[in-house]
Amino acid sequence: MIRVYRSGCKLCDPAPASPNDWTLPPDAVWIDLVSPTADEDRALELSLGLSIPTRDEMAELEASSRLYRENNATYVTADIIHNGDSDIPTIDPVTFVLTPGPLVTIRYFDPKPFTMLIDKLEREPGLCPTGADLFLHLMEAIVDRASDILSSNAAKVDAVSNHVFAGKKTVGFEHLITKLGRAHITNGRIEQSLAGLARIFSYVALDERIEHTADAREHLRSLSGDAASLIAHNQAVAAGINFQLSAALGLINIEQSSIIKIFSVAAVAFMPPTLIASIYGMNFTHMPELPQWWGYPAALAAMVVAAILPLLWFKKKGWL
Repeated sequence: MIRVYRSGCKLCDPAPASPNDWTLPPDAVWIDLVSPTADEDRALELSLGLSIPTRDEMAELEASSRLYRENNATYVTADIIHNGDSDIPTIDPVTFVLTPGPLVTIRYFDPKPFTMLIDKLEREPGLCPTGADLFLHLMEAIVDRASDILSSNAAKVDAVSNHVFAGKKTVGFEHLITKLGRAHITNGRIEQSLAGLARIFSYVALDERIEHTADAREHLRSLSGDAASLIAHNQAVAAGINFQLSAALGLINIEQSSIIKIFSVAAVAFMPPTLIASIYGMNFTHMPELPQWWGYPAALAAMVVAAILPLLWFKKKGWL
């Protein structure tokens, strides 16, 4: 679907366009392609005189495929996080094309920053008079949304930390480790998105539509600073995840070692009594204690003493 946002349009309502005999409105400031068909791609290419990247081209990771200039237009592809409220957010590419006219966006999903900007445009129709302004406000919404997801992920990690170091037994740690694993995946996707945005900000700073406009330059500089601070925060969260994962595994190992120690002590304590019982259970004919009345009590006493002495020795050594 092709959505056209026109300058001065009341509430900036999207205008669906038919690709058959479609022409670009002269007052368009934003062309938003949402899961476009091949016909819609061709219609836009003919109208703008620009090539529209395919979905496979958008998914490529090489910098030359994600950041380039062509026919006086700047192409940048950003990985944007969506489904941020789920346990594991997903990440997909969106391509932005800065042209001498409108901003062009190509996407195959509906990320929240786009909805946030559309709502903002409905409240302030004159907010983005040019495509470059729209691009900067879209990037601001994307950075804000990444910040929200990062804050939510950091809160989840803190909640796990409170449980890990609560001093309780390690029951339920499997669930906590699963949570830390999900937080680690989310952290990595946030890092991927923010790092890509930082590269984009450095690249578009040389675009004449931004470089020659003081307000746009300042806005972009602010976005670059926000992205850098979020990357640093995200790295701190990553360090916390790794520490808590190591701590959780360490506590599990300590508890398992304590359990094994108990079994080891019990085995050592019962080994001498077992030996004594085995000797007197052989039933040989010539065993001097068998006909004596004190033989049975003596054997029992020997077994009790043989069990107590190792326990006293372990306690003296501080092993218990």
